[in-house]
Order: sequence, then C-alpha cells, then structure tokens
Amino acid sequence: MTGFPTGGRHVLVVDDDRPLRYAITALLHEAGYTTDQAGDGVEALDKLRRRQTDVILLDIGLPGMSGLEVLAQARQGPTPPRVVVMTADDTPETLLRSLRAQAHSFVRKPFAPKRIVGVVNDVVAASPAAGLAIEVVSARPEWLEIVAPCSLAVAERVQEFVMQLDAKLPDDIRESVAQAFRELLTNAIEWGGRLDATRQVRISCVRSKRMLLYRIADPGEGFDIEHLAHAAISNPEGNPFDHDRVRQEMGLRPGGLGLMMTRALVDELIYNEKRNEVILVKYLA
Repeated sequence: MTGFPTGGRHVLVVDDDRPLRYAITALLHEAGYTTDQAGDGVEALDKLRRRQTDVILLDIGLPGMSGLEVLAQARQGPTPPRVVVMTADDTPETLLRSLRAQAHSFVRKPFAPKRIVGVVNDVVAASPAAGLAIEVVSARPEWLEIVAPCSLAVAERVQEFVMQLDAKLPDDIRESVAQAFRELLTNAIEWGGRLDATRQVRISCVRSKRMLLYRIADPGEGFDIEHLAHAAISNPEGNPFDHDRVRQEMGLRPGGLGLMMTRALVDELIYNEKRNEVILVKYLA
C-alpha cells in the first residue's frame, strides 16, 4: 500500500545508526510524512512528550535505555502511537517481548531503507481496530499463548508475529502452516466471534524439534465445517456461488472451502466435541 495518502502523519525514527536514521527520515519526508528523529531512548521520549506522533520506527539496541523500555513508556499515553520495532536481534525472546509490549509490527534488520515507506504506509492505513490490545498469557518461545479481540485487523497482527517465530523453517512448510493458521484464525473470528471485538479468541502455539502445534479456541462455533459446506450446497439453482456473494457483501470470506483445503496443508486437524476449538499439527522431519 505504498501509495496510501499520508495526510500529514507524523513519524518518529529512533535509531542510534545515524546514516540509517537519516536515510529513513529522508525517504519518509519524500513520501509526504512529517518526521523527526532521535538517537537514543531519552531523546525519543522527550520528543514524544512534545508532539503527538502517529508512528514510531523504533530500534531495540539503543544506548542507555533499551528500545523495549521506550516502547513500554510510549504505549502508556492516552493516544499511543503505533510502534514498528526494528532490530537485528531476531531471537524469539525479543520478538515476544515486543508483542507483549503491544508493538504493532516487527521488521528485521538489515532491510532496504525504501522498504520502510511501505511498512509505514501499511501501519497508517490499518483500521483503528488493529490497535486493540493483545493479551499475552505465555511468551515462551516453545509455548506462546495469547488472547486477542475478534477483529480481522488484529488477526493480521497476530499472524505476522506468530509466523515470525517460524521464519527459519523451510519455505514450503512455513507457507503451508501460515495459510492453514490464517484460515482457521479468520474463521474463528468471523463465525465464532461474529467480528465482535468485545469477544475474544485464544491462540496457543507450541513448538518442539519435531512438531508445530497450534490451538485456536473461539467464543462460538467457528469451525462448524458442516454448516459452512451446507451453505454452499443450499444455493439457489443456477447460482452455485450465491453464498460467496452474500458473504462478500458482509465483508466475509467464502468459508467452508477454505477450511476443507486446510486439511491438505497440515498433518492433523483435531476438533473438540463442540467444534469451537481446533488443534493444527505439522510434523517436522
């Protein structure tokens, strides 16, 4: 979404790498953003107090005060900015600490400076619901457990962080797991949560050397695949995809077909009796 109109949005670039900081600032200014910059955490917090900021591009490895401490303090205000964490430390611990502190997204260094304009455009374009808090119940690399509002915008954030944990997997495995996880999570939010952000979906991710396990529990019946499939075969004669039209008008995806395709992407899908919880299993060689 690199062409999104910036509308005078203000971005604060916080990084102790002066050449990178200046390069990012110049590119954002050229893209229409108003910008400021800081070389350490103390300076960054001072500038946040002086001016309302929409987005912070925040390095973690700052001198003196950690970027994670800056993130925690920046998120305490009445209208907190959305924070994009930038770091060469791509360990699961740093990623999960960023998620717990309510970072909006995570960018690994090194990256081409021009890429950051697209990242900021996407953050600015995200709906207000994308900023809803995600509760982190467990933030261990081998066991992540979170509770999130039933919002598709939040689901995108959740998926980005969860899939970052699996970044070192072979591409084919990572892509199949990502597609299956996205399908199950969005169905839970749409069908179980009815896109009601006051309701919550619980997500657990367990990792071992030989297995990935994802458990998704929605507040309703988001995995009722028989109901979704019935919607398809109950279409009026001569219009076999009428359910797709109805769902698109409601802002929803087709539903049942995606769930059925998910079975081919992973090794096991296990449902509970009420079909409002599912476990996705992918075995590793």
